[in-house]
Amino acid sequence: MESPRKILKKYQIRPVKNLGQSFLVDNNITSRIVEASKVAEGDTVVEIGAGLGAMTAMIATRVKRVIAIEIDPKLVKVLESELAGISNIEIIERDVLRYDFSSPLEGSGRVQIVGNIPYNVSSQIIFRLLEFRKHISTATLMLQREVADRITAPPGIKAYGILSVILSMYAKVRHVMTVPATCFYPVPKVDSAVLRLEMREEPLCQMGNDIIFIETVKAAFAMRRKTLANNLKGMPRLCGRGVDPLSLLREAGIDGGRRGETLSVEEFAKLSEIIFRATESL
Repeated sequence: MESPRKILKKYQIRPVKNLGQSFLVDNNITSRIVEASKVAEGDTVVEIGAGLGAMTAMIATRVKRVIAIEIDPKLVKVLESELAGISNIEIIERDVLRYDFSSPLEGSGRVQIVGNIPYNVSSQIIFRLLEFRKHISTATLMLQREVADRITAPPGIKAYGILSVILSMYAKVRHVMTVPATCFYPVPKVDSAVLRLEMREEPLCQMGNDIIFIETVKAAFAMRRKTLANNLKGMPRLCGRGVDPLSLLREAGIDGGRRGETLSVEEFAKLSEIIFRATESL
């Protein structure tokens, strides 16, 4: 297959700004991402944002089936042309936020995800993947470095937040590498990073209910400068039922004067479980 830069020139492709398009043009980095994904013979891989098809072609040499998702109709035509004749690649023109990740499965297997995620919708895509986590084994993702730093941040630092907590509950996360902005066209203003997510068979710890756990985490970080007690007062599940957040925090052994960024995943889980019991009985 031709290099990404030659394909860009061949089809006179102009990146679409509102789609967050920035093409990875360094095939050495592409090869390292595919290697880090650990995809293997027999796997079904869904690639998010197939773009020019360089990574798609590399993955196809290793696995049983590749489903290449691409939202841009112009790039879909490029993919259909450049990847013609590779029988184990299926190209789908679709917004990945509307894609059903359980659809490629046959029987009880799980898919592998690989992708260079558009910066402008990275959080939404991650939450979409978590919705389908029972159908996903791993996800190897290129992200804006700032987002990757937030995901891998420990409690007690500024970067620690909603993504850090929720992903830790449902996945084991490993930083693979940092990718300089110069590896892309057009060159973005920030560096990128590759993370590998291994979805857990079961959540990290007991937390009562998935929906309430996520609601609890989001409420705790609603206003970062506010204390937990004040943020939880605005949680619809509590204020709508007249439940006093302070009593729940005391039961959890958590000081209401703390801020969300200081709580461990385990503390969020305990608080969520208590909120679940307190509100489901009403």
